[in-house]
Amino acid sequence: MVGKIMVTGSSGTIGTRLCEKLIEKNYDVQGVDKRKNAWNKKINAITTIADLTDEKQIKKLSADADIVVHLAANARVYNLVIEPQGALENISMLFNMLEFCRKNKIKKFIFASSREVYGNSQNMVYKEDDAKISASESPYSASKVAGEALVNSYKHCYGIDFIITRFSNVYGMYDDSDRVVPLFIRFTRQGKDLMVFGEHKELDFTYIDDTVQGIICCIEKFDGAKNEAYNIATGKGVKIIDCAKMIQKRLNSSSKITVGNNRTGEVVRFVADISKAKKALSFEPTIGFEEGLARTIEWYLKNT
Repeated sequence: MVGKIMVTGSSGTIGTRLCEKLIEKNYDVQGVDKRKNAWNKKINAITTIADLTDEKQIKKLSADADIVVHLAANARVYNLVIEPQGALENISMLFNMLEFCRKNKIKKFIFASSREVYGNSQNMVYKEDDAKISASESPYSASKVAGEALVNSYKHCYGIDFIITRFSNVYGMYDDSDRVVPLFIRFTRQGKDLMVFGEHKELDFTYIDDTVQGIICCIEKFDGAKNEAYNIATGKGVKIIDCAKMIQKRLNSSSKITVGNNRTGEVVRFVADISKAKKALSFEPTIGFEEGLARTIEWYLKNT
């Protein structure tokens, strides 16, 4: 039975949409973030403002929760190549939240990991068992590999059951960052040229509502799916250069696309095998990239 849910990173892109959907389903939700939610006042009303790297601030959190969904992280891969301190903060935030659960006897934990744990290899499609420590391409990916190990250790030592979700290139509403989709939309609207880092770079883009549905599947099917990692993605690859062309076409732009080398620390190709999530979680993504991109552009045109 699903009880009270705590969502860390509730002011972020995924956190905002997850909280919205959980509230729609009448779940008892509390959010945690270091900043207010810029998009939804209702989520602000249920959010505790706290920096999860600070043990003292964590004492402000209500322990009245049955499950923690830990989304809070410094999530930009290349930014953490430039400023690797952010990776240490990711590990610190996770450790502090696991300690919060241990001390308050919260026995269910969902950790948001990443397809970055697979690194670069010759694989065409990646299964969950393909993750390796030696594949860590960046401090960000290392923080996720370390995070998965830490979550496993708290199961073995303290009986905190977990589900690890490995997301892949989530896009959609509530994102004003420099991730590739919102950045390309912003630049295209401004008439600026687009830079694609890697001519053959191909990734598994996941529309935000499919990602959130995957998390909700984890919450609702936790007991039958616990203590495993799952790819929450689409199982289909999209080349970055094709993404750029599609955005330009939809926005009727003729700005230039420039192709450069792949940047340090970034994965060149990733397509997820989602058969495990389909079987254990009944997870089924429904939004293809063209439809998702159309929805995303429409949202940005109306809201930014």
